[in-house]
Amino acid sequence: MRASVNYLSFRRHWRSIIPANYRLARQQPQLYFGCLGRAAGYFRWGALKHFLEAAYLTELLRQEPVVRLHAHFATAPGLVAMFAHWLSGIRYSFTAHARDIYVDQKPRILRAEMKFADAVVTVSEYNRRYLSTEICPSANGKVRCIYNGLDLRDFSFQLPRASQLELPMILSVGRLIEKKGLVDLLLACELLRRRGRPFQVEIIGTGPWEDLLKAQAKRLGLTANVKFLGAQPQEVVRGAFHRATVFALPCIISGRGDRDGIPTVLMEAMASGTPVVSTSISGIPELIESGRDGLLVPPNNASLLADALDQLLNAPELRENLARAARAKMEARFSIEESARELRALFENGVSP
Repeated sequence: MRASVNYLSFRRHWRSIIPANYRLARQQPQLYFGCLGRAAGYFRWGALKHFLEAAYLTELLRQEPVVRLHAHFATAPGLVAMFAHWLSGIRYSFTAHARDIYVDQKPRILRAEMKFADAVVTVSEYNRRYLSTEICPSANGKVRCIYNGLDLRDFSFQLPRASQLELPMILSVGRLIEKKGLVDLLLACELLRRRGRPFQVEIIGTGPWEDLLKAQAKRLGLTANVKFLGAQPQEVVRGAFHRATVFALPCIISGRGDRDGIPTVLMEAMASGTPVVSTSISGIPELIESGRDGLLVPPNNASLLADALDQLLNAPELRENLARAARAKMEARFSIEESARELRALFENGVSP
């Protein structure tokens, strides 16, 4: 697919945005100022720059045969799409992911975005239930779960072969932030060390909790076991999946309420043949059926996490069975082709499956 790219950031493109607003206000003053007043009534003046961006987008839309807008994230993109709908009459939908639902967007604004959209997509049934019951019950019929699909061509399947390693390797990949649960992973690793289990840990990623996690590893006496590798290109991450004995991502709900939807990196590990251990929060149980294609433990429980890791490190047959089942599930339910098919059907036919 080929399409033109236009940038809407007010800070960087105000020289184009301001004249577009002036033209629209002159051409259709009643529409423009009516929508501006409605936006101010809903959202005060904090959303003014997004209204200005939406007016610029409206001018661009009039130059193309556009019949639908679709925005990713319920924050600024969803707000711009809603304002553009007011100004242009073009239908819009949006995909709500995770942090934008639970932390970044105010419930009253999210409720308005859902009210005016003709379809709302989210990436897990967990999110769909929350949006339909806690945010906007009147919009329940228009909220659909469509999983984020993975391009499986990018992830070759290879069974874990721990015998090739000097030590079994536990891998974790992600931003070094609270909700990834890496504090619990290090505590679990300290328990494994006390049990006499040989292992090494590689953590790929950067983030604001990096110094805290490195200090914790040192305090727990894990300096020789744990390597922090920082951010790495995708080909290095794919190679790490194939070297790993186990992949661990013990997600939690942060103190601010932030949580993952369904972490893409779990899908990448499952597609690659790396057995996974995670937690039973948010949409993760929709991806992993514990004991069948991965292992799940309760969040914030380092002891049970250590037990799950120990179980996998000591059971090559279980690792192989979980890995095969995980790849089969990815191919059946979480491919990018399946997600694209569902989105296209939604865009063409509306909310009803």
